[in-house]
Amino acid sequence: MPNIGAPELIIVLLIVVLIFGGAKLPKLARSLGEAKTEFEKSAKTDSKKDAKEAAAALEAAKVNGDEKVTLSKSELEALLVEREQKAKRD
Repeated sequence: MPNIGAPELIIVLLIVVLIFGGAKLPKLARSLGEAKTEFEKSAKTDSKKDAKEAAAALEAAKVNGDEKVTLSKSELEALLVEREQKAKRD
């Protein structure tokens, strides 16, 4: 992977300024920041939702008196994906 130094960054910045104009750069930067924040918020919410679903499934297994079942992380993720796909179909 090539190293990007200061001269390359300056050239890229000048090209961006020429393409978008100086007045639009703050709006562009703001929209990129908002998109990043929204993405992080969504990722955090999804991981909390997955954890809650796994905890609910474990609690249901305890209530039903089922045997203890252990899953690897990849198996749990595959199970959650399968549930999401099934929910979308229904």
